[in-house]
Amino acid sequence: MRDGQSPPGGSIADRAREAQKATWVSVVVNLALTVAQLVIGWLAHSQSLIAHGLHSFSDLLSDFLVIWASRQSAVPADRAHPYGHARVETAATLVLGTSLILIGAGIVWDSGWRLHAGNDSPMVGMLAFWTAVLTVLAKEGLYRYLIAIARRLRSQLLTANALHTRADAASALVVVIGIGGALLGWGFLDLLAAALMGFMILRMGAMLAWDSIKELIDTGLDETQLAAIRNSLLATPGVLGLHELRTRRMAHQVLVDAHVQVEPWISVSEGHRIAELARARVLNQHPEVLDVLVHVDPEGESAIDQAVANLPGREVLMPLIDARIADLPRPERVVLHYVAGAIEVELHFAAGAMPEHDIAPRFKERLKALPMVRNLRVIQVYAP
Repeated sequence: MRDGQSPPGGSIADRAREAQKATWVSVVVNLALTVAQLVIGWLAHSQSLIAHGLHSFSDLLSDFLVIWASRQSAVPADRAHPYGHARVETAATLVLGTSLILIGAGIVWDSGWRLHAGNDSPMVGMLAFWTAVLTVLAKEGLYRYLIAIARRLRSQLLTANALHTRADAASALVVVIGIGGALLGWGFLDLLAAALMGFMILRMGAMLAWDSIKELIDTGLDETQLAAIRNSLLATPGVLGLHELRTRRMAHQVLVDAHVQVEPWISVSEGHRIAELARARVLNQHPEVLDVLVHVDPEGESAIDQAVANLPGREVLMPLIDARIADLPRPERVVLHYVAGAIEVELHFAAGAMPEHDIAPRFKERLKALPMVRNLRVIQVYAP
């Protein structure tokens, strides 16, 4: 976590506590609805209400999953998990989505079998209708409560639970219609409503599971979000270009890798300062970003310049240079620039130790034998 900033909704511990509080509210509501729907569905002979009751029971399981995952994701980063435990939420969302797929498929199968068999069922009771209406109102109210907190905390798992609750409200509305039709004499509508509800549950589970899988395989942000981060990086003073930008999600947060281009002749410390400025700008302007790794490249170089990579390093080049200038004045410092597939050499002499004015051509003549050296500059360093 960046210095001086807390995650959305306060500290990680505060965020976990608020998520758990909201989930416990969901537990109480779903427990009451589960008991009511199963008992009244059985007494009033409504297959769709029983099916919805089973789904409400699955909501209870998902609520406990949310509570467990929010506690685990709040555990600080450690040696084994240097990026923290936020993806526990992602894994839990995948489990939740998979469970919804199984439950929805089971309801569709059972309802379809009953419709195909054409079994005569007892008349649906009026109490089932009013229970379904109450379920719609309760689920919609719970959804609005949960989604408000999920958006403030930017919690993927809490959002998934809220959307799950909204799906329950929609499916309960289908149950209302099915039971209403059965009360008017079209008994098959109750089974049809159960089948439609099962399909809605299956679809929601597939969406949640797919989103979780995309995160677990490091799918990046969409182009709109990428453009916003790219603009922040390019607006940093000293950044001349950007040729690689990668992102990946970790639950409610984002990790960013970027390759920025800077002036080739600046010092390492100045390049580092520009990279830190770019990192800070992204963190400040995009609260969802957890961290940014900025790699500095000289302007005009590609992300992977094989020509530069094949050039000899200082440990190889300096003995070659020393051997050729051994009888000339010794420079105080030698700076190597790897630019455009070649090496440019700077010889720095302290003030008062500068060789005679015609010494530069002699250095250049000696280094001409090194094909990888493209240019040489002799520089006098003045004391401050």
